[in-house]
Amino acid sequence: QVQLVESGGGSVQAGGSLRLSCVVFGYTFSNGCIGWFRQAPGKERAGVGSINSAGRISVADSVKGRFTISKDNAKNTLYLQMNSLKPEDTAMYYCAASYDYRCGGSRWLDEDMYRYWGQGTQVTVSS
Repeated sequence: QVQLVESGGGSVQAGGSLRLSCVVFGYTFSNGCIGWFRQAPGKERAGVGSINSAGRISVADSVKGRFTISKDNAKNTLYLQMNSLKPEDTAMYYCAASYDYRCGGSRWLDEDMYRYWGQGTQVTVSS
């Protein structure tokens, strides 16, 4: 049974940093692409970034230069380092895992390719 468990969310002031973690059970990173999504109040869920089995990273333009995605294969954990946070980064953050290796270009944004989702962790950024 595949399970994704996010942690690390919280409340910070604008300009601050947070690191989110997603521990994955029953799935290894060699299985496919894994990524981060977020959903702000009243908005649709949107992609933040993804990483494929080879370590290739894709990141949304809105967070490029501020957010970094990484993974620790030994710990089966995905990370999202968020720096220079802005109030518009306030959202519930989810990690998601797929059995698809093709997450290049804009394909990683397709939520339908992700089979498993975590329960989310809340990030709130105050001005």
